[in-house]
Amino acid sequence: MLASLYPVVRPLLFALEAEHAHDLTLGALALLSRLGWLGAPLTASSNLSRRIMGIDFPHPVGLAAGLDKDGRAIDGLAALGFGFIEIGTVTPLAQKGNPMPRMFRLQQAHAIINRMGFNNGGLDAFLANVRRARFRGVLGLNIGKNATTPAERAIEDYLIGLRAVYAHASYVTVNISSPNTHGLRAMQEGDAFVRLLAALKEEQRRLGEAHRRYVPLAVKIAPDLDEPAVRQIAEQLRAHAIDGVIATNTTTDRSKVLGMRYANENGGLSGAPLLEASTSVIRQLKAELGESLPIIGVGGITCGNDALDKLSAGAKLVQLYSGLIYRGPALIKECLRAIENAQPT
Repeated sequence: MLASLYPVVRPLLFALEAEHAHDLTLGALALLSRLGWLGAPLTASSNLSRRIMGIDFPHPVGLAAGLDKDGRAIDGLAALGFGFIEIGTVTPLAQKGNPMPRMFRLQQAHAIINRMGFNNGGLDAFLANVRRARFRGVLGLNIGKNATTPAERAIEDYLIGLRAVYAHASYVTVNISSPNTHGLRAMQEGDAFVRLLAALKEEQRRLGEAHRRYVPLAVKIAPDLDEPAVRQIAEQLRAHAIDGVIATNTTTDRSKVLGMRYANENGGLSGAPLLEASTSVIRQLKAELGESLPIIGVGGITCGNDALDKLSAGAKLVQLYSGLIYRGPALIKECLRAIENAQPT
């Protein structure tokens, strides 16, 4: 139903300021789900299921973090037909994020620039929404650090987040790659990265024993990395037995949108212009990691063939965000058809 309605609704949403439209859409999905008007989550052909990070995914097309930072519309989003949902990024304490306006559509490029800055209601509100949701599928919970937390204490924020969400997550994503929190991307580098991974793995071990349940850890990285940096990240992910890597977050590069309205706005660029850079990082990770840990591919998927490109480059799963804004729920079905048609008979 929603897939057929979206082409009608989209012009109305695009007439609104981007963040207002975003909030309105989430609110509508949450309300329609509560009223029971969306039905149960859609199912895909069983031959698309796969086991990744020890988790059974009904199919490989999921929702990327960032669209529903507080978990307000988990059930509504699940009803669109995703194989898995990732919500967040959540920080230990509520924070307003960066000043508005902070989200901009570059319509001719099917792109979005945002500098939201981890705006969210904090862990307590986040977990209340997770507990309230009826969805029992694969749910990834994405954690970050507060903007006011100094770099030398950043690891503490991630450990607070991991402890809080562990019992409720199918997997936990560690976001160290948003360009919109000052200094965050430095945590992908050198000793800071090593210390973070070591602390997270030790806490994961402790929590696993306490809860008698192993929850995988994935790390989300940036697309703006050169080959030596990708190689070093891959080495450390493997050395610390991290369970998965998500490639990639948004980019600060503007080379593909030069001259367009809003192109000079600060923030992370997502959507079609990110496709090539994101897929390149996936290809590099695959060359370094082989089958030692799975890659989740995200960035620039606006059609079924884009999803196939990510999988061909080495991803085991893919996630959508900006493409969903431009194409609506029909994009999910298109990706599934393309993947199913590409499978050997």
